[in-house]
Amino acid sequence: MSVVGIDIGFGFTKATNGRDSVVFKSVFGEAADIPFRERLLDPAKVDDHLHVELDDRGYFIGELAERQSLVRYFTLDQNQFVANFVRTFALAALARLAERNVPVNVVTGLPVGYYRQHKEEMAELLTGRHTVMLVDRNGIKQETVVSVNKVKVIPQPFGSMFNMMLNDLGEAGDRRFIQEKIGIVDIGFRTADYTVSNRTHYLARGSRTTDSGISHAFKVIAAKLQERSGVDVELYRLYEAVERGSIKIRGKSYDIKKLTDQVFGQLASSIANEVNQLWSDDWDIDTIVLSGGGGAVLTPYLKPLVHGEIMPQETGVDARFNNVRGYWKYAKYLWERGRESSVNLPRTGTST
Repeated sequence: MSVVGIDIGFGFTKATNGRDSVVFKSVFGEAADIPFRERLLDPAKVDDHLHVELDDRGYFIGELAERQSLVRYFTLDQNQFVANFVRTFALAALARLAERNVPVNVVTGLPVGYYRQHKEEMAELLTGRHTVMLVDRNGIKQETVVSVNKVKVIPQPFGSMFNMMLNDLGEAGDRRFIQEKIGIVDIGFRTADYTVSNRTHYLARGSRTTDSGISHAFKVIAAKLQERSGVDVELYRLYEAVERGSIKIRGKSYDIKKLTDQVFGQLASSIANEVNQLWSDDWDIDTIVLSGGGGAVLTPYLKPLVHGEIMPQETGVDARFNNVRGYWKYAKYLWERGRESSVNLPRTGTST
């Protein structure tokens, strides 16, 4: 039996088995016939080529879909995402990480606001035996059977909480996060999730999901670019441009540094207002943790606006993996240690 954590986000899908990890953009497209498969110069990254066949259909996923698919699929609608995207992304990740025919137990998560509505549906989608065909760069196919034994779905920010509370053996780690009152602000692409752990007790009143994800800022940037260039740039194609501070459209370069700084500042102000209002009665929070890819990006903007002590971002760590590493650690705690920990971990209210 192996355990895997999977974080299926609107922006990126991340997964880890503790040894290896995969990350790819949460976009897929119809697989196309590529007559010329040789790489032109430097080899591309392994994760750049993710081609799977599932239920007799071929899919390009992530960067490959962005480059090669004529028809691409991407959504910010939660219902559509769970119904039509989650299974494809999860199985693509598991086909890379899980051993063939070896049962695997999975921990994954949902935004706090959508947890009750979709937790059972999500677990049912992933549980069972799934035949997945991986197709490599040369068109060679390799069939793998992903056998998902159990799925535990938990509220998304719990991943970051467990990542801090547990070590890589699924045991109690830093006692600070077990003994203190911790506020978590998890900013993803589509949503921002807020939750509070008071000495490992989950506080429902301090937990909420809002639409204040990074995509809110990306939409403004895309709209401004359309005004200036006439091109409607897909949101999932803005990551590199925002990081670089510029984008080239039809041969013309557009500087977006100032615009990005402005919209990130506005988004941070909105998030800070949500946090300060939601946690107005929780003035005794010891530390606030900013998590998720959006949390890392917005930290400089949020620090002067959020009421409370914000934990410094750990250098050299990809904040996008905070939740998924926590999912994996929690999976080890549940199934490899049989819950034999002395730590009274937060009750997730989930069922297997």
